[in-house]
Amino acid sequence: MTTPQQTLRKTRILLLIGGGIAAYKCLDLIRRLRERGASVRCVMTRAAQEFITPLSVGALSADHVFTDLFDRQDEHDVGHIRLSREADLLVVAPATADLMAKLATGQANDLASTVLLATDKPVLMAPAMNPHMWEHPATQRNARTLREDGVHFVGPNRGEMAESGEAGEGRMAEPLEIVAAIETLLDTGEKPLAGRKVIVTSGPTHEVIDPVRYIANRSSGKQGHAIAAALAHLGASVHLVSGPVSIPDPQGVTTTHVETARQMREAVEAALPADAGVFVAAVADWRPAVETAEKIKKKQGEGAPMLELTENPDILAGVGHHEKRPALVIGFAAETQDLFKNARAKLNKKGADIIVANDVSHDSGVGPGGVMGGDRNSVVIVSQDGHDEWPEMGKDDVAERLAQLIADRLGPKE
Repeated sequence: MTTPQQTLRKTRILLLIGGGIAAYKCLDLIRRLRERGASVRCVMTRAAQEFITPLSVGALSADHVFTDLFDRQDEHDVGHIRLSREADLLVVAPATADLMAKLATGQANDLASTVLLATDKPVLMAPAMNPHMWEHPATQRNARTLREDGVHFVGPNRGEMAESGEAGEGRMAEPLEIVAAIETLLDTGEKPLAGRKVIVTSGPTHEVIDPVRYIANRSSGKQGHAIAAALAHLGASVHLVSGPVSIPDPQGVTTTHVETARQMREAVEAALPADAGVFVAAVADWRPAVETAEKIKKKQGEGAPMLELTENPDILAGVGHHEKRPALVIGFAAETQDLFKNARAKLNKKGADIIVANDVSHDSGVGPGGVMGGDRNSVVIVSQDGHDEWPEMGKDDVAERLAQLIADRLGPKE
């Protein structure tokens, strides 16, 4: 596994943990924040302590955990004011209906609500509650009020609830989603891609054989999703077209989910025009000529059935020669042999400006498990000007370096 970059180095986060079953996710959130260089102080409501303990929170944050507004030791120098001002950002997770209502109506009857009212720093809320509670007019009214007051939100997500048989919108955002939202809020870096629109494809495609089988490959989507996130970090408006993956959508990116190569082509063409297109997805070259409506049954003595294949649309070539062709078209070439030769041929054939080529063979020597599905990559940038071999690095590092290359090639928006 790659070590996360110190994207939050020297950042001070005050995490206010509300009383909900999702409080257990805060233990992982604290770890994720600290491994990115942030210092984390925590305030726990009385209800939060019914779900996780101050001992666990303190062990992970390596700091004192604040729980009581009237603690004589903590309040000898008006501690709730100090807490609210010394942080760079206040994060409320889980943000319960109760905590949201308190802040929206200006209540301050415990440490968490008092700190929220006393702060002059940005506030990020990660709501978590039963779907009916989230959809209740009072909660929605409070959410609108908080947004108007400048409070930022991440989530809630849709899915299964802790309660049996309950599902809907109300799940707290996952720790990495919250981390991404924090990084976005605190990002004061230059935005060389501001005003630029970029299309990115990512992941595999699944080509249906029958209701239970499909043709696919080992692509995880990690590299494509990382590139989409890196482009958004530089200010681009990113439309990500993702095949079936098991990783979360990048924060701050518009994502369209598809299954097949034909669906991916339609989504890409619908997203045109754009300033640049980065085609990372490992699109299946072929699909079954006939999609069987019923499961193909194995019949004893008859052997394997014949599977006739037909060619899928070439998305990169289609965009490379499209009437709405982006100014910059970048394709990826996953090769197992003749890397430079195949990448150069693909560059000329597809109408691309750049081909990012990588060796995905098992003996490539990249990472412990190889490129496909792994966390590291080693690429060669091939263009008409020649080629540039990049050293092996984490996929996030490849993404950041490629995003900067795109920014340099496009230049500032006029």
